[in-house]
Amino acid sequence: MIPSSAVFDQPTMTALLSHDPLVAEYRTFFSFLDWTVVEQWQAQRSPWTGSHGHPLSAYLKAFLVRIKEGLPYATQLRAFLVKHPLLVIELGFQLVLDASQPYGFDVDATLPTRFWLGEKLRQLDQGVLTELLAGTVRALADEIPGLGETVAFDVKHLYAWVKENNERVYVPERYDKSKRLSGDPDCRLGVKRSSNQEQPDGSTQEKKEYLWGYGSGVAAATTPDYGDVVLAEYTQPFNENDVTYFRPLYQQTVVTLEQYPTHVTADAAFDAWYVYEGPARHGGISAVPLNQHSHPSYGRATDGTPYCEKGLLMQPTFQFDHTNGYRAHRFRCPLLCPEATGETCDHEQFAKGKGCVKDVNWELGGIQRVTLDREGPLYHAVYTQRTCCERINSQAKELGIERPRVHNGRSVAHLNTLIYVVINVRALQRARSINTELLSIPSGVR
Repeated sequence: MIPSSAVFDQPTMTALLSHDPLVAEYRTFFSFLDWTVVEQWQAQRSPWTGSHGHPLSAYLKAFLVRIKEGLPYATQLRAFLVKHPLLVIELGFQLVLDASQPYGFDVDATLPTRFWLGEKLRQLDQGVLTELLAGTVRALADEIPGLGETVAFDVKHLYAWVKENNERVYVPERYDKSKRLSGDPDCRLGVKRSSNQEQPDGSTQEKKEYLWGYGSGVAAATTPDYGDVVLAEYTQPFNENDVTYFRPLYQQTVVTLEQYPTHVTADAAFDAWYVYEGPARHGGISAVPLNQHSHPSYGRATDGTPYCEKGLLMQPTFQFDHTNGYRAHRFRCPLLCPEATGETCDHEQFAKGKGCVKDVNWELGGIQRVTLDREGPLYHAVYTQRTCCERINSQAKELGIERPRVHNGRSVAHLNTLIYVVINVRALQRARSINTELLSIPSGVR
């Protein structure tokens, strides 16, 4: 709706909207997003249900403005929009018409209150946001050949907006993980980092840094010409281990791109057999450092068959379903199985009469995890692409992801998704600009 007033008639208002720099910037930005999923969601519900008469797209656009303009508080967002009535029209809010106002409507009466902006952020449908992000990924895949052949995974810590994260404020039992905080009941206590510090006597003591908050997991990809792209994201309370992010992120990536990544890379926190499974089944590798998690390591043959502690190749017996969810293969002492050879061994298990027994993960991912050549050129070429997650995290930090100014987990998750939407739209703008330049180069010119 384009209003009119005693100051500006409708043609003048149309001209103002066409020439206002801020409106032009956001009109271009919003044009890179596929709003059909939002329209379909809105069509299935009453347009007034829980929205104070404003369409869902207007709220989403306003929240994207909040992120782009660096406005961490709902109060700041509302104040910014009050100062830019033309942008309010462009966002699509239902205007409260008032011909006595310069722009033909009452801006303050039109905009939702600070409370309702915060409440609407909490109430958003995560499925709609995820699909909005997926639309940017599909658009990027159309512009960037081979996008998603190698996918990197990482998790970034986020500080909850609670006094327990402020060391200058006295809080009794600050790090009691059983507490539910009044400032944000959804956040959880986790370890940000752990390090060993040398003591005066030469010994070392482990020091852990704790925080109350969330983790934001991302699946990302990079190309030399087009830069970094977010393929999927997932938010959890901070007490969850990094590897728990992998399956949701991997599934989102596969569904969105409609293809399996050839290669995967991540840091040692993602060293689990199922991280290797997909690439192993599709002709690739998972470039992840081996992390034995304090378990003893033993040698393997190229096909995954283990060696015993004495260096003998063990004898396969039978396969079974392990309680940890994978197919396992039991190997036994080659001096006793399938028949005793008469040779002896000084290992304590041999003295007991049964010899060494090893139950080995016999899934393709489990085998690749322990047989992968981590010194080879392919491993290093894939592993170096993990840095794209660090660059994505850096962009997200600049957009305010690290310290969200909201008081519940749903709002944190929704802001995170919208931050990654902003990052991908910027990547899409960059990709289309590059492709336009390439298409404009005359034939025969290199």
